[in-house]
Amino acid sequence: MIFSRFRTIVVGAALLLPACSFTEEALWPTLSGEDPAGARAPQPRAQQAPSQPASSQQVAQPVRPSPPVVGAAPQPALGRSNFEPTGVTSGSATGTFVGKKVAELREELKRLQAALSQHNSLLQDLRVKMVQDSQRYHGTVAAINARLQVGTTPGNPILVQQFNSAQSELDRLSGDIGEMNRLATAVTSDSTLSAYLSESAAAAFSLSGAVDEDHKQLAILEDEVNRSVVLVDRLLKEVADDVRRQTTYVATERGNLNLLSAGVKSGEIYGASLVNRAMASAATVSSGGRSARSSDISGRRPLVVIRFDQPNVAYQQAVYNAVSRVLERRPNATFDLVSVAPNAGGVAAVAMNSTKARRSAEGVLRSLVEMGLPPNRVTVSANTSAAARGNEVHIYLR
Repeated sequence: MIFSRFRTIVVGAALLLPACSFTEEALWPTLSGEDPAGARAPQPRAQQAPSQPASSQQVAQPVRPSPPVVGAAPQPALGRSNFEPTGVTSGSATGTFVGKKVAELREELKRLQAALSQHNSLLQDLRVKMVQDSQRYHGTVAAINARLQVGTTPGNPILVQQFNSAQSELDRLSGDIGEMNRLATAVTSDSTLSAYLSESAAAAFSLSGAVDEDHKQLAILEDEVNRSVVLVDRLLKEVADDVRRQTTYVATERGNLNLLSAGVKSGEIYGASLVNRAMASAATVSSGGRSARSSDISGRRPLVVIRFDQPNVAYQQAVYNAVSRVLERRPNATFDLVSVAPNAGGVAAVAMNSTKARRSAEGVLRSLVEMGLPPNRVTVSANTSAAARGNEVHIYLR
Protein backbone atom coordinates (compact mmCIF):
# COMPACT_ATOMS: atom_id res chain seq x y z
CA MET A 1 0.00 0.00 0.00
CA ILE A 2 2.97 2.32 0.56
CA PHE A 3 3.69 2.40 -3.14
CA SER A 4 0.05 3.25 -3.97
CA ARG A 5 -0.12 6.09 -1.40
CA PHE A 6 3.17 7.70 -2.30
CA ARG A 7 3.21 7.45 -6.06
CA THR A 8 6.24 8.88 -7.76
CA ILE A 9 6.63 9.40 -11.46
CA VAL A 10 10.12 8.21 -12.28
CA VAL A 11 11.56 9.63 -15.44
CA GLY A 12 13.39 6.59 -16.82
CA ALA A 13 16.03 8.51 -18.77
CA ALA A 14 18.65 5.95 -17.86
CA LEU A 15 16.48 3.20 -19.28
CA LEU A 16 15.17 4.87 -22.42
CA LEU A 17 16.22 3.41 -25.74
CA PRO A 18 14.83 4.54 -29.10
CA ALA A 19 11.12 3.78 -29.23
CA CYS A 20 10.89 2.40 -25.66
CA SER A 21 9.33 3.77 -22.50
CA PHE A 22 8.81 2.43 -18.99
CA THR A 23 6.39 2.74 -16.12
CA GLU A 24 8.13 2.35 -12.77
CA GLU A 25 4.78 2.05 -10.97
CA ALA A 26 3.90 -0.94 -13.13
CA LEU A 27 6.31 -2.97 -11.07
CA TRP A 28 3.67 -3.19 -8.36
CA PRO A 29 0.17 -3.35 -9.92
CA THR A 30 -2.75 -5.12 -8.32
CA LEU A 31 -3.78 -8.43 -9.85
CA SER A 32 -6.94 -6.82 -11.25
CA GLY A 33 -5.04 -3.90 -12.71
CA GLU A 34 -7.04 -1.44 -10.58
CA ASP A 35 -5.69 1.17 -8.23
CA PRO A 36 -5.58 -0.47 -4.77
CA ALA A 37 -6.15 2.92 -3.16
CA GLY A 38 -9.44 3.39 -5.00
CA ALA A 39 -10.56 6.70 -6.42
CA ARG A 40 -8.42 9.67 -5.53
CA ALA A 41 -8.70 13.39 -5.81
CA PRO A 42 -7.34 14.94 -9.02
CA GLN A 43 -3.64 15.56 -8.88
CA PRO A 44 -1.44 18.05 -10.66
CA ARG A 45 -0.91 17.24 -14.29
CA ALA A 46 2.77 16.40 -13.83
CA GLN A 47 1.83 13.61 -11.46
CA GLN A 48 -1.27 12.51 -13.31
CA ALA A 49 0.08 11.98 -16.80
CA PRO A 50 0.58 8.32 -17.64
CA SER A 51 3.74 6.98 -19.13
CA GLN A 52 3.79 7.68 -22.89
CA PRO A 53 5.79 5.81 -25.51
CA ALA A 54 8.80 7.83 -26.51
CA SER A 55 9.32 7.94 -30.25
CA SER A 56 12.75 7.79 -31.82
CA GLN A 57 12.51 11.48 -32.76
CA GLN A 58 11.88 12.48 -29.15
CA VAL A 59 15.03 10.81 -27.84
CA ALA A 60 17.91 12.55 -29.54
CA GLN A 61 20.65 11.13 -27.34
CA PRO A 62 19.47 8.02 -25.49
CA VAL A 63 21.26 7.39 -22.23
CA ARG A 64 22.16 3.76 -21.53
CA PRO A 65 22.85 2.43 -18.06
CA SER A 66 26.29 1.02 -17.31
CA PRO A 67 25.65 -2.34 -15.66
CA PRO A 68 28.49 -3.96 -13.76
CA VAL A 69 30.52 -6.63 -15.46
CA VAL A 70 28.49 -9.78 -14.97
CA GLY A 71 30.38 -13.03 -14.65
CA ALA A 72 29.14 -16.56 -14.32
CA ALA A 73 27.84 -17.70 -10.96
CA PRO A 74 30.60 -19.21 -8.82
CA GLN A 75 31.00 -22.96 -9.00
CA PRO A 76 29.43 -24.67 -5.97
CA ALA A 77 31.94 -26.14 -3.55
CA LEU A 78 33.03 -29.71 -4.11
CA GLY A 79 33.49 -32.15 -1.24
CA ARG A 80 36.93 -32.25 0.39
CA SER A 81 36.89 -35.57 2.20
CA ASN A 82 39.53 -38.22 1.53
CA PHE A 83 38.30 -41.82 1.61
CA GLU A 84 41.53 -43.81 1.79
CA PRO A 85 41.00 -47.13 3.64
CA THR A 86 43.26 -48.03 6.58
CA GLY A 87 44.17 -51.55 5.39
CA VAL A 88 43.46 -55.11 6.53
CA THR A 89 45.08 -56.81 9.53
CA SER A 90 46.81 -60.07 8.63
CA GLY A 91 46.03 -63.30 10.50
CA SER A 92 47.42 -66.78 11.00
CA ALA A 93 45.86 -69.99 9.71
CA THR A 94 44.16 -72.14 12.34
CA GLY A 95 43.24 -75.09 10.13
CA THR A 96 39.55 -74.95 11.07
CA PHE A 97 36.59 -74.41 8.76
CA VAL A 98 35.85 -71.08 10.42
CA GLY A 99 39.50 -70.08 10.06
CA LYS A 100 39.30 -70.74 6.30
CA LYS A 101 36.12 -68.66 6.15
CA VAL A 102 37.86 -65.80 7.93
CA ALA A 103 40.74 -65.98 5.43
CA GLU A 104 38.29 -65.83 2.51
CA LEU A 105 36.51 -62.82 3.99
CA ARG A 106 39.85 -61.14 4.61
CA GLU A 107 40.75 -61.48 0.90
CA GLU A 108 37.36 -60.10 -0.10
CA LEU A 109 37.92 -57.14 2.22
CA LYS A 110 41.33 -56.49 0.64
CA ARG A 111 39.66 -56.48 -2.78
CA LEU A 112 37.02 -54.07 -1.54
CA GLN A 113 39.57 -51.70 -0.04
CA ALA A 114 41.70 -51.79 -3.21
CA ALA A 115 38.65 -50.77 -5.25
CA LEU A 116 37.76 -48.13 -2.68
CA SER A 117 41.28 -46.69 -2.82
CA GLN A 118 41.15 -46.58 -6.62
CA HIS A 119 37.76 -44.86 -6.62
CA ASN A 120 38.94 -42.36 -4.02
CA SER A 121 41.93 -41.45 -6.20
CA LEU A 122 39.65 -41.02 -9.21
CA LEU A 123 37.34 -38.76 -7.19
CA GLN A 124 40.20 -36.52 -6.06
CA ASP A 125 41.49 -36.24 -9.65
CA LEU A 126 38.01 -35.42 -10.94
CA ARG A 127 37.60 -32.68 -8.35
CA VAL A 128 40.87 -31.05 -9.37
CA LYS A 129 39.90 -31.28 -13.06
CA MET A 130 36.44 -29.79 -12.45
CA VAL A 131 37.91 -26.83 -10.58
CA GLN A 132 40.39 -26.18 -13.39
CA ASP A 133 37.71 -26.44 -16.09
CA SER A 134 35.45 -24.14 -14.10
CA GLN A 135 38.21 -21.56 -13.67
CA ARG A 136 38.88 -21.52 -17.42
CA TYR A 137 35.16 -21.15 -18.10
CA HIS A 138 34.77 -18.27 -15.65
CA GLY A 139 37.83 -16.53 -17.07
CA THR A 140 36.50 -16.72 -20.61
CA VAL A 141 33.02 -15.50 -19.64
CA ALA A 142 34.53 -12.63 -17.63
CA ALA A 143 36.61 -11.59 -20.67
CA ILE A 144 33.49 -11.54 -22.86
CA ASN A 145 31.49 -9.50 -20.36
CA ALA A 146 34.37 -7.07 -19.86
CA ARG A 147 34.42 -6.40 -23.61
CA LEU A 148 30.63 -6.04 -23.76
CA GLN A 149 30.76 -3.69 -20.78
CA VAL A 150 32.83 -1.07 -22.63
CA GLY A 151 30.84 -1.58 -25.84
CA THR A 152 31.64 -3.47 -29.00
CA THR A 153 30.29 -4.23 -32.44
CA PRO A 154 27.43 -6.72 -32.93
CA GLY A 155 28.75 -10.19 -33.68
CA ASN A 156 32.37 -9.24 -32.91
CA PRO A 157 34.35 -12.25 -34.25
CA ILE A 158 36.75 -12.13 -31.29
CA LEU A 159 33.83 -12.45 -28.87
CA VAL A 160 32.28 -15.16 -31.02
CA GLN A 161 35.49 -17.16 -30.73
CA GLN A 162 35.63 -16.58 -26.99
CA PHE A 163 31.98 -17.60 -26.67
CA ASN A 164 32.68 -20.85 -28.53
CA SER A 165 35.58 -21.49 -26.14
CA ALA A 166 33.34 -20.87 -23.12
CA GLN A 167 30.79 -23.30 -24.54
CA SER A 168 33.49 -25.94 -25.03
CA GLU A 169 34.72 -25.44 -21.47
CA LEU A 170 31.20 -25.86 -20.14
CA ASP A 171 30.89 -29.03 -22.22
CA ARG A 172 34.05 -30.31 -20.54
CA LEU A 173 32.42 -29.65 -17.18
CA SER A 174 29.42 -31.69 -18.32
CA GLY A 175 31.82 -34.47 -19.29
CA ASP A 176 33.39 -34.32 -15.83
CA ILE A 177 29.93 -34.74 -14.30
CA GLY A 178 29.37 -37.76 -16.55
CA GLU A 179 32.59 -39.33 -15.25
CA MET A 180 31.50 -38.63 -11.70
CA ASN A 181 28.18 -40.32 -12.41
CA ARG A 182 30.05 -43.41 -13.62
CA LEU A 183 32.13 -43.26 -10.47
CA ALA A 184 28.94 -43.23 -8.40
CA THR A 185 27.81 -46.40 -10.19
CA ALA A 186 31.12 -48.10 -9.40
CA VAL A 187 30.93 -47.04 -5.75
CA THR A 188 27.42 -48.50 -5.60
CA SER A 189 28.98 -51.88 -6.46
CA ASP A 190 31.45 -51.33 -3.60
CA SER A 191 28.51 -50.66 -1.31
CA THR A 192 26.88 -53.95 -2.32
CA LEU A 193 30.10 -55.86 -1.60
CA SER A 194 30.62 -54.13 1.74
CA ALA A 195 27.08 -55.03 2.84
CA TYR A 196 27.70 -58.66 1.89
CA LEU A 197 30.97 -58.74 3.87
CA SER A 198 29.29 -57.22 6.91
CA GLU A 199 26.54 -59.83 6.93
CA SER A 200 29.00 -62.69 6.30
CA ALA A 201 31.31 -61.61 9.13
CA ALA A 202 28.41 -61.40 11.56
CA ALA A 203 27.09 -64.81 10.47
CA ALA A 204 30.52 -66.47 10.81
CA PHE A 205 30.35 -66.14 14.61
CA SER A 206 27.51 -68.67 14.69
CA LEU A 207 29.40 -71.33 12.72
CA SER A 208 30.43 -74.39 14.71
CA GLY A 209 33.93 -75.82 14.89
CA ALA A 210 35.74 -72.55 15.70
CA VAL A 211 38.61 -72.07 18.13
CA ASP A 212 39.19 -68.97 20.21
CA GLU A 213 41.76 -67.64 17.72
CA ASP A 214 39.15 -67.82 14.97
CA HIS A 215 36.75 -65.61 16.90
CA LYS A 216 39.57 -63.23 17.84
CA GLN A 217 40.55 -62.77 14.19
CA LEU A 218 36.90 -62.62 13.18
CA ALA A 219 36.23 -59.76 15.64
CA ILE A 220 39.13 -57.75 14.19
CA LEU A 221 37.91 -58.46 10.68
CA GLU A 222 34.35 -57.44 11.53
CA ASP A 223 35.55 -54.08 12.89
CA GLU A 224 37.55 -53.43 9.72
CA VAL A 225 34.59 -54.42 7.55
CA ASN A 226 32.31 -52.04 9.45
CA ARG A 227 34.80 -49.19 9.05
CA SER A 228 34.93 -49.91 5.32
CA VAL A 229 31.12 -49.93 5.14
CA VAL A 230 31.02 -46.46 6.73
CA LEU A 231 33.74 -45.22 4.35
CA VAL A 232 31.89 -46.53 1.30
CA ASP A 233 28.60 -44.96 2.43
CA ARG A 234 30.28 -41.60 3.01
CA LEU A 235 32.00 -41.77 -0.37
CA LEU A 236 28.75 -42.59 -2.13
CA LYS A 237 26.89 -39.75 -0.40
CA GLU A 238 29.58 -37.17 -1.15
CA VAL A 239 29.82 -38.20 -4.81
CA ALA A 240 26.03 -37.96 -5.12
CA ASP A 241 26.07 -34.49 -3.52
CA ASP A 242 28.82 -33.34 -5.89
CA VAL A 243 26.92 -34.64 -8.91
CA ARG A 244 23.70 -32.95 -7.82
CA ARG A 245 25.29 -29.54 -7.15
CA GLN A 246 27.43 -29.54 -10.29
CA THR A 247 24.54 -30.66 -12.50
CA THR A 248 22.43 -27.75 -11.25
CA TYR A 249 25.37 -25.39 -11.71
CA VAL A 250 25.99 -26.43 -15.32
CA ALA A 251 22.27 -26.22 -16.16
CA THR A 252 22.21 -22.68 -14.74
CA GLU A 253 25.25 -21.70 -16.77
CA ARG A 254 23.63 -23.08 -19.92
CA GLY A 255 20.88 -20.51 -19.45
CA ASN A 256 23.42 -17.75 -18.81
CA LEU A 257 25.34 -18.74 -21.94
CA ASN A 258 22.17 -18.50 -24.03
CA LEU A 259 21.74 -14.92 -22.85
CA LEU A 260 25.44 -14.21 -23.35
CA SER A 261 25.03 -15.41 -26.94
CA ALA A 262 22.32 -12.81 -27.45
CA GLY A 263 24.63 -10.20 -25.95
CA VAL A 264 27.45 -11.11 -28.33
CA LYS A 265 25.08 -10.93 -31.30
CA SER A 266 23.85 -7.46 -30.33
CA GLY A 267 27.06 -6.13 -28.79
CA GLU A 268 25.21 -5.40 -25.53
CA ILE A 269 25.75 -6.69 -21.99
CA TYR A 270 22.66 -8.05 -20.25
CA GLY A 271 23.37 -10.09 -17.13
CA ALA A 272 22.29 -13.43 -15.73
CA SER A 273 19.51 -15.44 -17.32
CA LEU A 274 16.11 -14.12 -16.24
CA VAL A 275 14.93 -17.49 -15.00
CA ASN A 276 18.13 -17.90 -12.96
CA ARG A 277 17.32 -14.64 -11.19
CA ALA A 278 14.02 -16.09 -10.01
CA MET A 279 14.98 -19.73 -9.39
CA ALA A 280 16.42 -19.10 -5.96
CA SER A 281 13.12 -17.74 -4.64
CA ALA A 282 10.34 -19.53 -6.47
CA ALA A 283 9.50 -22.27 -8.92
CA THR A 284 8.51 -21.55 -12.48
CA VAL A 285 4.85 -20.70 -12.86
CA SER A 286 3.20 -23.29 -15.08
CA SER A 287 0.22 -21.23 -16.23
CA GLY A 288 0.05 -19.10 -19.35
CA GLY A 289 -0.08 -19.68 -23.05
CA ARG A 290 1.22 -18.33 -26.31
CA SER A 291 -1.91 -18.06 -28.44
CA ALA A 292 -2.53 -14.68 -30.06
CA ARG A 293 -5.98 -13.60 -28.92
CA SER A 294 -7.76 -10.37 -28.14
CA SER A 295 -6.85 -8.80 -24.82
CA ASP A 296 -8.44 -5.95 -22.86
CA ILE A 297 -5.65 -3.56 -21.87
CA SER A 298 -7.84 -0.58 -20.96
CA GLY A 299 -6.96 0.87 -17.59
CA ARG A 300 -3.75 -1.16 -17.26
CA ARG A 301 -0.36 0.49 -17.02
CA PRO A 302 2.28 -1.21 -19.17
CA LEU A 303 5.64 -2.14 -17.77
CA VAL A 304 7.28 -1.50 -21.14
CA VAL A 305 6.00 0.09 -24.35
CA ILE A 306 7.99 -0.55 -27.52
CA ARG A 307 7.02 1.59 -30.51
CA PHE A 308 8.11 0.11 -33.82
CA ASP A 309 8.26 3.43 -35.66
CA GLN A 310 11.62 2.76 -37.33
CA PRO A 311 13.56 -0.26 -38.60
CA ASN A 312 15.64 -2.31 -36.17
CA VAL A 313 14.38 -0.87 -32.89
CA ALA A 314 17.00 -1.65 -30.19
CA TYR A 315 14.71 -2.63 -27.30
CA GLN A 316 16.51 -5.69 -25.86
CA GLN A 317 18.60 -4.01 -23.15
CA ALA A 318 15.70 -1.92 -21.92
CA VAL A 319 13.33 -4.91 -21.81
CA TYR A 320 15.91 -6.99 -19.94
CA ASN A 321 16.43 -4.25 -17.33
CA ALA A 322 12.70 -3.83 -16.72
CA VAL A 323 11.83 -7.54 -16.53
CA SER A 324 14.83 -8.41 -14.36
CA ARG A 325 13.89 -5.71 -11.83
CA VAL A 326 10.38 -7.20 -11.62
CA LEU A 327 11.77 -10.71 -11.06
CA GLU A 328 14.01 -9.44 -8.27
CA ARG A 329 10.89 -8.34 -6.39
CA ARG A 330 8.41 -10.97 -7.59
CA PRO A 331 10.24 -14.16 -8.62
CA ASN A 332 6.96 -15.84 -9.63
CA ALA A 333 5.92 -12.98 -11.90
CA THR A 334 4.25 -13.73 -15.22
CA PHE A 335 3.77 -11.31 -18.08
CA ASP A 336 1.27 -10.38 -20.77
CA LEU A 337 2.82 -9.53 -24.13
CA VAL A 338 0.30 -7.55 -26.19
CA SER A 339 0.69 -6.48 -29.80
CA VAL A 340 -1.15 -3.19 -30.36
CA ALA A 341 -2.10 -1.94 -33.82
CA PRO A 342 -3.93 1.29 -34.76
CA ASN A 343 -7.57 0.69 -35.66
CA ALA A 344 -7.79 3.51 -38.21
CA GLY A 345 -7.62 3.26 -41.98
CA GLY A 346 -10.22 0.67 -42.86
CA VAL A 347 -10.51 -3.08 -42.43
CA ALA A 348 -7.61 -3.96 -44.75
CA ALA A 349 -5.22 -1.49 -43.11
CA VAL A 350 -6.18 -2.72 -39.62
CA ALA A 351 -5.61 -6.33 -40.64
CA MET A 352 -2.20 -5.52 -42.15
CA ASN A 353 -1.09 -3.52 -39.12
CA SER A 354 -2.31 -6.25 -36.76
CA THR A 355 -0.22 -8.83 -38.61
CA LYS A 356 2.88 -6.62 -38.43
CA ALA A 357 2.29 -5.94 -34.74
CA ARG A 358 1.94 -9.67 -33.99
CA ARG A 359 5.21 -10.36 -35.78
CA SER A 360 6.89 -7.70 -33.70
CA ALA A 361 5.46 -9.29 -30.55
CA GLU A 362 6.83 -12.67 -31.64
CA GLY A 363 10.26 -11.07 -31.99
CA VAL A 364 10.02 -9.62 -28.47
CA LEU A 365 8.96 -13.04 -27.17
CA ARG A 366 11.98 -14.67 -28.82
CA SER A 367 14.22 -12.08 -27.16
CA LEU A 368 12.69 -12.82 -23.75
CA VAL A 369 13.22 -16.55 -24.24
CA GLU A 370 16.84 -15.93 -25.25
CA MET A 371 17.21 -13.93 -22.04
CA GLY A 372 16.15 -17.02 -20.08
CA LEU A 373 12.47 -16.34 -19.40
CA PRO A 374 10.47 -19.58 -19.87
CA PRO A 375 7.80 -19.27 -22.57
CA ASN A 376 5.10 -20.44 -20.14
CA ARG A 377 5.69 -17.29 -18.10
CA VAL A 378 4.44 -15.14 -21.02
CA THR A 379 0.96 -14.90 -22.53
CA VAL A 380 0.84 -13.38 -26.03
CA SER A 381 -2.27 -11.56 -27.19
CA ALA A 382 -3.31 -8.92 -29.72
CA ASN A 383 -5.36 -5.72 -29.63
CA THR A 384 -6.11 -2.56 -31.56
CA SER A 385 -6.20 0.95 -30.20
CA ALA A 386 -7.39 4.31 -31.47
CA ALA A 387 -4.60 5.96 -29.45
CA ALA A 388 -1.83 4.02 -31.19
CA ARG A 389 -0.11 5.99 -33.93
CA GLY A 390 1.80 2.94 -35.15
CA ASN A 391 2.51 -0.67 -34.34
CA GLU A 392 3.47 -1.18 -30.70
CA VAL A 393 4.23 -4.00 -28.30
CA HIS A 394 3.25 -3.63 -24.63
CA ILE A 395 4.53 -5.76 -21.77
CA TYR A 396 2.30 -5.98 -18.69
CA LEU A 397 2.90 -7.55 -15.32
CA ARG A 398 0.05 -10.03 -14.86
